[in-house]
Amino acid sequence: MSSYSTGARLSRGFKRSIDRDGFVRQLDLVLLGAVALLLIIGAFLVSASTRDWYGSQGLDPNFYLKRHLINIVIGIFLAGMTAAVDYRLLRAYTPVLWGLAVIGLIAVLIPHVGDTINGARAWISLPGGFSVQPAEFAKLAIIVGMAMVLAEKRDGEKDPRNIDVLQALGVAALPVLLIFVQPDVGTILIVSCAVVAIIAVSGAPARWIAGLLLLAVLGGVAAVQFNILHEYQLKRLQSFINPQADPQESGYQLQQARITIGSGGFLGKGLYKGPQSNGRFVPEQQTDFIFTVAGEELGFVGSSGIIALFAIILWRAGRLARRTTDLFGRLVVSGVMAWFAFQFFENVGMALGLMPMTGVPLPFLSYGGTSMFATLMAVGLLQNVHARRSWN
Repeated sequence: MSSYSTGARLSRGFKRSIDRDGFVRQLDLVLLGAVALLLIIGAFLVSASTRDWYGSQGLDPNFYLKRHLINIVIGIFLAGMTAAVDYRLLRAYTPVLWGLAVIGLIAVLIPHVGDTINGARAWISLPGGFSVQPAEFAKLAIIVGMAMVLAEKRDGEKDPRNIDVLQALGVAALPVLLIFVQPDVGTILIVSCAVVAIIAVSGAPARWIAGLLLLAVLGGVAAVQFNILHEYQLKRLQSFINPQADPQESGYQLQQARITIGSGGFLGKGLYKGPQSNGRFVPEQQTDFIFTVAGEELGFVGSSGIIALFAIILWRAGRLARRTTDLFGRLVVSGVMAWFAFQFFENVGMALGLMPMTGVPLPFLSYGGTSMFATLMAVGLLQNVHARRSWN
């Protein structure tokens, strides 16, 4: 097929998606509402965690808020594009998307191209002070790639064959290996949960699930026993077990996070009125520890509201996965749902001291461009499947 005909096909698919009567009515408005509320809350929390401190240093107090709002606008645009083009048409371009993700993961490992932040060589700097983290887009590529392989029908068989499962795992293996080299353990854990969910929903034999879980346990033990983890990662793990193990760094951050959340009480100190957040006692609070701002300033009630909004998103995704008859769409939705569920649980658990520190952001709330882009594109995929699940 010529490049002209391929481009024309994509253009026609996009136009049909935009022009089709009732497209907006086919969207999941409950899901959209929950995401919109989280984005609004997140903008206030990012501002509350940075405004007073940066203003006191003679810097622009709204610096992070402005950039965060720009990230949200770009993310919404990308989500709209992702939702507009029929996901069954996007399926044909999955190998290209997967290839671009792998190229990005390789690029961060090239000297003078990739940047090291917080011990992980995972970012590529862009003009204007912005940066991109290819591992975030790799989540999407792995989910869509595995779904494409496992949804292929062969000889009328209903369930995937062993070779199909192996090929799907191969789609995930190379990106995961490149992410491990960075190293970014948090992203590996998120991807692993999505992989297990996709394999399980595909109808593969239970022995594959048991084998993957056993492999994960053995891999974690080997990483600790053979000193595969970096020193800062070991300190984070030690601080989770004993917060006094690294009192000046990860242990300090964990203790301050607990104090900050606990100080909020039932109703919280009030937005912009949290002394812990205003004093920046929790390092990089606007990113991985944004939930501590909610705990202090919005209290138990506000934090519970955030958890409820995430529960709504997961409920709508699970409902969509059950009702989608197309296997490819169901696998994509299941992968995104597992991604959101584990990342939310890990981030909130990390802030509460219930999970080890892995440096993963809180979806929709944390400051961070690439994470926001990938998360909203994933929402676009959910809306894409929802809007077209009954179309011919």
